[in-house]
Amino acid sequence: MYYSGIDLHKDMSLITTINENGALLSQRKVPNHKAHIITYFNQVSPQGSDHKAVVESTANWYWLSDLLTEQGIDLTLAHAKYLKAISYAKVKTDKVDSHTLANLLRLDMVPEAHQISQDLRPIRDLMRARLSLVVKKTSCRNSIHRLLAKYNLNLPQYPKPSDFALLKSKLLPEPKLQLSILEEQLQLIVRQIKTLEQSIHPKLIPNPDIQRLLYIPGIGKILAFTIYLEVDGIERFTSVNRFFSYCRLVPGADNSNRTVKHKSSKDGNKYLKMAFMEASVRAVQYFKEIKSFHQSKARKKHKHIAKALVAQELAKITYHVLESQTDFNHMFRGVPLSRHKTTKWPRLASPGA
Repeated sequence: MYYSGIDLHKDMSLITTINENGALLSQRKVPNHKAHIITYFNQVSPQGSDHKAVVESTANWYWLSDLLTEQGIDLTLAHAKYLKAISYAKVKTDKVDSHTLANLLRLDMVPEAHQISQDLRPIRDLMRARLSLVVKKTSCRNSIHRLLAKYNLNLPQYPKPSDFALLKSKLLPEPKLQLSILEEQLQLIVRQIKTLEQSIHPKLIPNPDIQRLLYIPGIGKILAFTIYLEVDGIERFTSVNRFFSYCRLVPGADNSNRTVKHKSSKDGNKYLKMAFMEASVRAVQYFKEIKSFHQSKARKKHKHIAKALVAQELAKITYHVLESQTDFNHMFRGVPLSRHKTTKWPRLASPGA
């Protein structure tokens, strides 16, 4: 068995290969070209021999994973944060890092990160790109509101081109030009968001898991797409508590002796946390049974904790629906919901819409 640790950079990689006894076989800088990478592995390990490799979960691992999989090399994706806790060293160089990775792989001590399915990878990245555009749209709208506030003007919630024309007529040439530029930016971003959504819908709408998610309170099309893509197979979570943890819906702990503290954690998937927190807002808004549960918790705890508890319940429903491959039973914490979502497509977050 051969083990290779890959310290991956933008234009080159430092690869260290050891055998099952930990003896150093090769350590070399290799350009990030497919031919050079294949040549290295062919030269280091004989044809047909077992070879494993490991690389940190940096932003550019996609192509390397695909390449090594094609060559029959098992690639492990190492969790960058937990790897630092294990492999901290005073001397940190590319050679040391790659050699440490190889040894950890040999000892089966690599903290493994999840590799998203190859077929879902591009669609998930599109959904994340959409979220980035939504953030930019909000920023652009806020810039418009700040500009108009300086002249005691207001932008309607759903502005039309005629609204912008009216506002421009009340401004001097300089702020008028600024408003025109911001309007163009806003229109471009809205068009780009619609384009992304239109490209994603035909690929995900027929999926049975998506159809099941759409019956869950608070979860509309975009949230269903996000949850499905970010989960990437509910079977990889052995329990609902592990799913909660991955969704960042349980607090971290900082306990020492008699001191007990809770803290927010950044471990897990931030996109799932955002999705379930958004779903909790919609669920409280449209379902009176869920609103009652939220209010009872908000009276005893902070309102943000109450919101998180609703999100946790929705995550539990999601886990069981996906894990059992059954439709939502329209129950929330054992209480039947008085309203059901429409079965007519497209289903919306608002019941009966």
